[in-house]
Amino acid sequence: MSFVLPDNVKILAVDDVPDNLFILESLLNDVPEYNVSCVEDGKTAIDQVIENPPDLILLDVMMPGIDGYEVTRRIRSNKLLPYIPILLVTAHDHSSLTEGLDSGADDFIRKPFDIDELMARVRSLIRLKRSLDEQREMIRQRDDFVARLTHDLRTPLVAANRMLSLCIEGTFGTDPDSINEALSSIITNNQNLLKMTNTLLQVYRHEAGHKKLVCSAFSVYGLASEVVKELKPLADEKQIDLSIETFSAAGEALSDVEAARSYWIEGDRIELRRLLTNLLGNAIKFTDTGSISVQLSINPDAEQLPSSEAIEIAIKDTGPGIEEEAQKRIFEWFYQGSHMKAGSGLGLHLSKRIAEMHRGTLTLESAVGKGSTFTLALPVASRD
Repeated sequence: MSFVLPDNVKILAVDDVPDNLFILESLLNDVPEYNVSCVEDGKTAIDQVIENPPDLILLDVMMPGIDGYEVTRRIRSNKLLPYIPILLVTAHDHSSLTEGLDSGADDFIRKPFDIDELMARVRSLIRLKRSLDEQREMIRQRDDFVARLTHDLRTPLVAANRMLSLCIEGTFGTDPDSINEALSSIITNNQNLLKMTNTLLQVYRHEAGHKKLVCSAFSVYGLASEVVKELKPLADEKQIDLSIETFSAAGEALSDVEAARSYWIEGDRIELRRLLTNLLGNAIKFTDTGSISVQLSINPDAEQLPSSEAIEIAIKDTGPGIEEEAQKRIFEWFYQGSHMKAGSGLGLHLSKRIAEMHRGTLTLESAVGKGSTFTLALPVASRD
């Protein structure tokens, strides 16, 4: 089955030699579906790509000012641009081609080029562009469906829980204890489903780029203390010791007053609260005996973070631990693992996304039978 060209394929040809542009334009314009634009320098090319992204770029490597390598790098580094195939047109050696491909170009053709080869490479890259665009559209439609589904599920679940609560409270008459017990079970299941629906909606918003952080400077010690206080009754029910500990950069324990003045970060308090609640909730869920410790410390030699120092929040439990193979996939979409208490597989994925949006990291250390430690590292906020 032959490939059918889409209508109005926008092609941008970039070359500092007008004669070369004339040849390219003449050849490409023989195809009715091609709409060719020509520019003679790299800066103009970048500006035009940003203003009106083409479907394909034919790019000369050696140009004065901004050369083809730099044009490619700037286009590829612009996250606001869609994927645009780039075909390098060059008369240079293999090492130059290697640099161009490493910069992000998709293919190359040498000067003087064979006309049939040029047209075939153009068709190939247009076919690639079309395929990727179709995949992206399918993903967008899937995400849109998930967003609509999760949003529409919330209202009937909340309404159903409210009606069931009224039944238990006797609003519609007194029911036997057996019925109240059944109603309570339904409410619990509905609440679990509502929690999963809310988490799925949050994951979608983060993945689709619709989630915007509302950032402010605050001490994460206060936030961690709130989460510990909120979830402590769950730990008490299981007779698990839950504590919060604070340390300086030198590893010395801090008093409550000192801790309240420390650990300042710049972030979205609501989103980070969601992250810590999920991590601590998981620790309580999977730990049957022993203890859970929330440890705050300052790492003066942070790696992979924009600041030299990092605030680290480590949640350590004495649970069953996580197998090495499962640790590699623990933050993936819908990964549930083999544990009988495993949930939807969304919470840790969302937690990882929230950490990354704060330019931080979320890591795991675990050993089977020895418990797990999830560590959130966040850049220190400036107190100027």
